[in-house]
Amino acid sequence: MADRGCPLEAAPLPAEVRESLAELELELSEGDITQKGYEKKRAKLLARYIPLLQGVDPCLQTENRIPGPLMTAGTSKPQKSRATNSRDERFRSDVHTEAVQAALAKYKERKMPMPSKRRSVLVHSSVETYTPPDTSSASEDEGSLRRPGRLTTTLLQSHTSVEPWLDRVIQGSSTSSSASSTSSHLGGRPAAAPSATTALTGLAAHTHIDLHSAPPDVTTGLVEHSQYECPQVASVRGVPRGYSRSVLETADGVPVNSRVSSKIQQLLNTLKRPKRPPLKEFFVDDFEELLEVQQPDPNQPKPEGDQMAVLKGEPLLVGTPGPPSLLASLQRWGTTQPKAPCLTALDTAGKATCTLTYGKLWSRSLKLAYTLLNKLTSKNDPLLKPGDRVALVFPNSDPVMFMVAFYGCLLAELVPVPIEVPLTRKDAGSQQVGFLLGSCGVTLALTTDACQKGLPKAQTGEVATFKGWPPLAWLVIDGKHLTKPPKDWYPLAQDTGPGTAYIEYKTSKEGSTVGVTVSHASLLAQCQALTQACGYVEAETLTNVLDFKRDAGLWHGVLTSVMNRMHVVNIPYALMKVNPLSWIQKVCSYKARAALVKSRDMHWSLLAQRGQRDVSLSSLRMLIVADGANPWSISSCDAFLNVFQSRGLRPEVICPCASSPEALTVAIRRPPDLGGPPPRKAVLSMNGLSYGVIRVDTEEKLSVLTVQDVGQVMPGASVCVVKVDGTPYLCKTDEIGEICVNSIATGTAYYGLLGITKNVFETVPVTADGAPVSDRPFTRTGLLGFIGPDNLVFVVGKLDGLMVVGVRRHNADDVVATALAVEPMKFVYRGRIAVFSVTVLHDDRIVLVAEQRPDASEEDSFQWMSRVLQAIDSIHQVGVYCLALVPANTLPKAPLGGIHISETKQRFLEGMLHPCNVLMCPHTCVTNLPKPRQKQPEVGPASMIVGNLVAGKRIAQASGRELTHLEDSDQARKALNHPLSTQFLFLADVLQWRAHTTPDHPLFLLLNAKGTVTSTATCIQLHKRAERVAAALVEKGRLDAGDHVALVYPPGVDLIAAFYGCLYCGCVPVTVRPPHPQNLGTTLPTVKMIVEVSKSACVLSTQAITRLLKSKEAAAAVDVRTWPTILDTDDIPKKKLASIFRPPSPDVLAYLDFSVSTTGILAGVKMSHAATSALCRSIKLQCELYPSRQIAICLDPYCGLGFALWCLCSVYSGHQSVLVPPLELESNVSLWLSAVSQYKARVTFCSYSVMEMCTKGLGAQTSALRMKGVNLSCVRTCMVVAEERPRIALTQSFSKLFKDLGLPARAVSTTFGCRVNVAICLQGTAGPDPTTVYVDMRALRHDRVRLVERGSPHSLPLMESGKILPGVKVIIAHTETKGPLGDSHLGEIWVSSPHNATGYYTVYGEEALHADHFNARLSFGDTQTIWARTGYLGFLRRTELTDASGERHDALYVVGSLDETLELRGMRYHPIDIETSVIRAHRSIAECAVFTWTNLLVVVVELDGLEQDALDLVALVTNVVLEEHYLVVGVVVIVDPGVIPINSRGEKQRMHLRDGFLADQLDPIYVAYNM
Repeated sequence: MADRGCPLEAAPLPAEVRESLAELELELSEGDITQKGYEKKRAKLLARYIPLLQGVDPCLQTENRIPGPLMTAGTSKPQKSRATNSRDERFRSDVHTEAVQAALAKYKERKMPMPSKRRSVLVHSSVETYTPPDTSSASEDEGSLRRPGRLTTTLLQSHTSVEPWLDRVIQGSSTSSSASSTSSHLGGRPAAAPSATTALTGLAAHTHIDLHSAPPDVTTGLVEHSQYECPQVASVRGVPRGYSRSVLETADGVPVNSRVSSKIQQLLNTLKRPKRPPLKEFFVDDFEELLEVQQPDPNQPKPEGDQMAVLKGEPLLVGTPGPPSLLASLQRWGTTQPKAPCLTALDTAGKATCTLTYGKLWSRSLKLAYTLLNKLTSKNDPLLKPGDRVALVFPNSDPVMFMVAFYGCLLAELVPVPIEVPLTRKDAGSQQVGFLLGSCGVTLALTTDACQKGLPKAQTGEVATFKGWPPLAWLVIDGKHLTKPPKDWYPLAQDTGPGTAYIEYKTSKEGSTVGVTVSHASLLAQCQALTQACGYVEAETLTNVLDFKRDAGLWHGVLTSVMNRMHVVNIPYALMKVNPLSWIQKVCSYKARAALVKSRDMHWSLLAQRGQRDVSLSSLRMLIVADGANPWSISSCDAFLNVFQSRGLRPEVICPCASSPEALTVAIRRPPDLGGPPPRKAVLSMNGLSYGVIRVDTEEKLSVLTVQDVGQVMPGASVCVVKVDGTPYLCKTDEIGEICVNSIATGTAYYGLLGITKNVFETVPVTADGAPVSDRPFTRTGLLGFIGPDNLVFVVGKLDGLMVVGVRRHNADDVVATALAVEPMKFVYRGRIAVFSVTVLHDDRIVLVAEQRPDASEEDSFQWMSRVLQAIDSIHQVGVYCLALVPANTLPKAPLGGIHISETKQRFLEGMLHPCNVLMCPHTCVTNLPKPRQKQPEVGPASMIVGNLVAGKRIAQASGRELTHLEDSDQARKALNHPLSTQFLFLADVLQWRAHTTPDHPLFLLLNAKGTVTSTATCIQLHKRAERVAAALVEKGRLDAGDHVALVYPPGVDLIAAFYGCLYCGCVPVTVRPPHPQNLGTTLPTVKMIVEVSKSACVLSTQAITRLLKSKEAAAAVDVRTWPTILDTDDIPKKKLASIFRPPSPDVLAYLDFSVSTTGILAGVKMSHAATSALCRSIKLQCELYPSRQIAICLDPYCGLGFALWCLCSVYSGHQSVLVPPLELESNVSLWLSAVSQYKARVTFCSYSVMEMCTKGLGAQTSALRMKGVNLSCVRTCMVVAEERPRIALTQSFSKLFKDLGLPARAVSTTFGCRVNVAICLQGTAGPDPTTVYVDMRALRHDRVRLVERGSPHSLPLMESGKILPGVKVIIAHTETKGPLGDSHLGEIWVSSPHNATGYYTVYGEEALHADHFNARLSFGDTQTIWARTGYLGFLRRTELTDASGERHDALYVVGSLDETLELRGMRYHPIDIETSVIRAHRSIAECAVFTWTNLLVVVVELDGLEQDALDLVALVTNVVLEEHYLVVGVVVIVDPGVIPINSRGEKQRMHLRDGFLADQLDPIYVAYNM
């Protein structure tokens, strides 16, 4: 097996040729030479050697940078020169780059819809300021200076001609204008000529730019047709309109040539691609929507080798002359060799600032130990006891003080806990460090004077307490603060046993910080093992670039060095940033024998090495690569050797090693003189690795991972590889597992965490038959790998970076490497990419976040992102769930410059990452959605009833109180002189009678914004005004009885007078909301349309509105010549009517009620005189309205119950109505509540929008209102007039908020009405309180009701919609079979009552189509009664409460409108449920609306925050909808607050929003098309 994995190396090229090649690469990367020139020179250099290499394995050729078959894909890259100086090139291996290119070449250029961004987010403005792509700023990378000559070459090479970007500017739209950005082939072939469709989309985009017509209104669909018809009234309930029509126009006939729809078309095309092989599906029970579990693929590779044996390292030789402990060594060298140098510290200029000798180290450490033990007291008790933990806070530039502190603590028997210097109060991960310090019981921190001065301070001048940290005392340990010990004093340090020597912190994958304890015995064994493995000898010099506070930097540079009296030269990170060559120069000047680096340091020095002829690395015998376990370190090692072999670097000197915080050093490569075998490489199949199996890649050489060995096991240690999950069984020889070590030189525990300690530090590996392999426990290292040939250890990744997607495992580092190999490599700023997984819908999803270069254009970003997706898909066969680009330098940094992954993940999940580009691919990644629901053949209605009878369930029907026996006790009627038969059938009669009997009784008071009464109407005043209007209609308007009259008035008494004026002369009034003077373009067409659809022969209005209707501005919106007669009622003569019209029968039409439904349908219903008076009678009885009562109304008076309460009820019942126009609340929010309080109204009505305004606007002002005397304790019932499911959250917060003003807890309730019957339920003053039940949201999707406990998962609270009105009967019918349903079953609410409307008022006799809305009969059971279908889903439930008549009370629960529901995956979703989830997802989401378009779910979100935070919402919205509703969001649109249109009832107009989106009129901040 081993030989399969490790092909032999090809013969190396001569050193000088390799050096010239390396220089060429660099010239190219810095733009000093064109791609063509580079290839020419390179070919010339290699010409002599090419024949030698025929027949060598191509994968090796590319290893050695010789153009093998893979390179022929053509390497002239578009737009960007081939740049190799991405900062973190430790990840870049040439093999990999080639693989990525080849993988991408396989993909046809797929059109993916590019996200659109608002211009303000892009910040580009005019042509002058717009620079062509890629020349805007110089590269920011180290060592690269762009020459001015670049500019021309870029423009010539650029595969896009100059026009497109110019075009983009001139056009003035965002980059989304090029609706489908074609990303060019990686092979550098010119991009395919844009196809016809692209050209068309481009055109469409151009035509759309300046046609910002007002948002579409209900008029769309009318304006285009010659004959006028009512915008379709949805014919079949529950089928979203527009599905039947062709895809190319929106439901309301908006022609779709907009770029939005073309993008959606592209999105659909990309989604039509076959997904991954479909998974085997479960049978899905309707209730528990089981998520699909991925079945293992029968063809997946399985390990075939034998079981591995435990691998033992060479014995640890404990030499006799060696000191018994580390402190003994320190004392020995400190006293016998006091002048020997121990440590040299450098400043950022590379100058030695201080050299610590062994004598100084010994004396200062003693001084510190004495001070710690004797001079720190609190209340005469010593502050510290032996074994106490002490924090060491030292900057990376001060190794000297750190070393003194570390050894001082050891001498004082204290346990040092080295941590990073906290720079701000909110450092990445700082809170976790605080948790570690707290759990270790740390109370004292040691630091230097300079560092202490730089720490953030509190006002007292003390060091500030950092977030999550315990209170600490800070001790500065510079010499002057310490006390010299007496001559005879010597600490009694015990430093050989199992006691803890020090604690090293480690950050886990989730971001939590734990402390690994290392005992004195382990510490000594580690030093001895490293001495033996590295062959350290006395007085050697070691240069150390690593962090000396932890890991290899501490083990080699602070501990082992002292044991061997070595001299360590410490190179600080700050110096490396300024001069990446510094470590090589120090090796050279100090003739260092060993150097300790990371592959990053080797890479940086490669970039800076040109022209440094005088450095020599011939003194090195070991170059220890501390992160040799990183699979991608191999490319840095190879490249480094390539360049520096000519400067004296011997190949065998490079020694990668592997270590982990738990097991310390695991393995290290030994030079041949120390008995090491020759180094090896393995080229492994990525697919095999994802199944945990080692396979040498045979297929296409595309998805391979090349790894180098990390040498042999440490002396005195045993190593084995165990299975990652479950019982630690030994792996087979060709299987990847976690490496475990048994040695005395490993860590001993996680401090204070017994459970996970046992799991990690006391693992007992077992053989296949369960027998333990050793009597001693092993420590898990967290490294994944295998044992290769010659017993060499190979590491392929870390457990922390493991992402398990489905059944396959992927390594975060491998994915990073693939992304970094995507052209243009320069795109990623300094190679800064973070890859992690988040759990969404029970599986890991891969998220990739990269910093993009400051000068990258939108187009570049999008191209790069789509290529990365394709590359990862091709090489790793896994989908990326989310790809986010953030601006340069914004990802949280780890202490030494890497990316803080767990903090990045935290920010992503909290919506605090602030990306500038996002691409989500949930459609490709999420393969475990529940199976779409197949509709079962329905059970027939008869069987349904029988079933309910058998189950003992009653049929769901309920009714309000009977009207007949209530009539007799009606005292008022007995007092009237009316004949009994008429029973108040005509409201005009009632008004005349009131004007006659109680002429001065006030009926109406209208308030303005200041709360003053602007107009009133007594019975006689109203009667006289009505007569004048009637006279004007007859004489001026020349109207006959039965003509329709449009009343276009602001809310007020004029409207009421005009209404009764129409009744007086037999005309049919139609109330119409007046157009908004600031927004004529949108509102006037609706007015015109209602006037035309209702066939109004005349328009009545005020003087101001009459002027507005005929104005120039109006002419721009509608054809003003076609208005019917317009009468201004402000100055009509005082004329009396000859005779008041009396309708021939109560069934004659009284008025028309027009309203736009939430689905954008305009529907007018006919109300007869009989229905009108029946409606008033029911409301009067339910609310106990008498002439002595006052009620306050804050509603729009144009349709539905709002109109009835405003215009009809006062006249019928004689009570006084205080009218508050909702518009006035915009200038005085407290107007309505003040009025209620002032007039002591027992009953008040409002709309949801009014309630929301009060809740939002008065939240903080309740105490101020109380001071003003607002008192709501008078209110018996406050009813929200609505045609939707009760908004519990809003009513509850309203009740809570105004409880302070005396509002009774039980007062707030809701009403329910719809088009066929405007008042079905209304709480009223008597009867039980509204009840609330909790139903399972998943069951609702399957049209079932399942009651659950409050707070259970997926529960949804539903509140009863008020009591059923007297005379109203309700039944629940099956939506399809029309059979009656049982108690607590979900179905359509049907209603029968004397005040049902008599039908829709349409023009061309389409009544037949909708006749069943008003004349429906049950298909079974009571087939005689005629019902009206409300179009709403709901259910009835018999409660334990009793109502006024002593019967058990039936509660009606409204779930939602059938027209609004979304049919997705065979299930029925209510938009409000999805919207509620989305609003909870992030605090910046102010409002949300969802709709579907071509089966895609579109989520529109209003952002209440900064525009740059907009993109944070995309992933959160997608996540929450997946998690809670099992739906994949297709498009996320982020808009400004107030863009989602809302009607007067406060309902969202989702269809208008949809039309606005498709016509590209929303001006969104960002549109993300999820792939």
